Amino acid sequence: MSSETETEEEAEHYLKLNNKYLEDAEELIKRKDYVQASEKLWGAAAEIVKVAAAKRGIKVTSHRELYKFVATLSTELEEPELTRMFSIAGALHQNFYENWLPSETVVDHAKAVKEFITKLKTETFTE
Repeated sequence: MSSETETEEEAEHYLKLNNKYLEDAEELIKRKDYVQASEKLWGAAAEIVKVAAAKRGIKVTSHRELYKFVATLSTELEEPELTRMFSIAGALHQNFYENWLPSETVVDHAKAVKEFITKLKTETFTE
């Protein structure tokens, strides 16, 4: 376990990355660079999960741990859509490597990722 100060510093670091990646993704979508936008959206989703985990004193260091933490949150909060929305972010991560999603799908998935981020921010900062 980290000290409370370290935990807050980690959470703040991950939150800054989340905001940066989300802004970058929006700009990349405007430029129609859907492959790069896909990875930034994945990054934004992963970083907000790390914020939520850090706020609980948990360090998440792998994809598996990200998914496990989201599943735990989904159960605790009784919000099964959290798992679905994070899986959508995972599809965007895969799209970065494969470039298989149509542009319309990337744009649609971006909305789901933004909703996921909003939900986690609401839960994380109102606890």
